[in-house]
Amino acid sequence: MLTTSGGNMADKNDIGRVGKPVVMKIEAGKVREFAKAIKDRNPIYLDEAVAKQEVGGIMPPPTFLMTLALWDDGDGQPRVQLDTRRILHGEQEFEYFKPIYVGDTLTAVTKVANIFEKTGGRGGTMTFVVMDTDFTNQKGEKVAVVHFTVIETGQAVAS
Repeated sequence: MLTTSGGNMADKNDIGRVGKPVVMKIEAGKVREFAKAIKDRNPIYLDEAVAKQEVGGIMPPPTFLMTLALWDDGDGQPRVQLDTRRILHGEQEFEYFKPIYVGDTLTAVTKVANIFEKTGGRGGTMTFVVMDTDFTNQKGEKVAVVHFTVIETGQAVAS
């Protein structure tokens, strides 16, 4: 969880900090809604018969794991002191190790993987906070890692 700090910046001592595990169930209705919301009509997300024949069952779209936020009550993200008035979404990367199917129950654990700074052209020093979320299935198998980078600018973001 990112917290307003009143001027304090992320501390490299936060590297390795871990949030509480969050459990999310992969439900057919949620996968269908997500696929429609991103306008992806691939039948492996929508049609059980086609999905079973082609990939072994209905799979969620690659970015579906971002719905973890709907399952997280706020304790799943490790606390990092950032001024929320100055943060930007940096990047997001999804790395998959095993297929995820409707019916799976995933447990997500997020940790602060790295904190570093870069000098910006207009905004001063920027602080980058990299969070990694490991997803394991009900068999204890690691199925994915989501890498998420938040940037705290050196000064307020223009609105």
